[in-house]
Amino acid sequence: MIKPKIIISDNDYDGLHSMLEKEVYAPSHDLLIDELERAKIVDKAKLPENVVRMNSTVTFTILASQKTFALKLVYPKDTAESGTLSILTPVGSALIGLSIGQEIEWPLDKNRSTIVHIDSIT
Repeated sequence: MIKPKIIISDNDYDGLHSMLEKEVYAPSHDLLIDELERAKIVDKAKLPENVVRMNSTVTFTILASQKTFALKLVYPKDTAESGTLSILTPVGSALIGLSIGQEIEWPLDKNRSTIVHIDSIT
């Protein structure tokens, strides 16, 4: 499956790069770095409302299990709040920059992957 096009605001892009520089490196960071490298960067004011951004609440479905989640995409320091999902988790990295209706195939481990579908964003 070809990865869909993604759009990220310049504020989120800068904030995520700054966060990655401060974090102790983990292999899962590569997933986020890859997403940032392929993203189209736009001014925050020009980011469409239907795009997942930091601190937005995203309703998404894991297609393999048909489980639907509504979680707020946050920086790791903000995960103490319930109902949050760290940008550094595999699914968190997958969500950033996607639009409502888009899907992305995302690795879970070396042998398994899943498809994530974006249902809505608030």
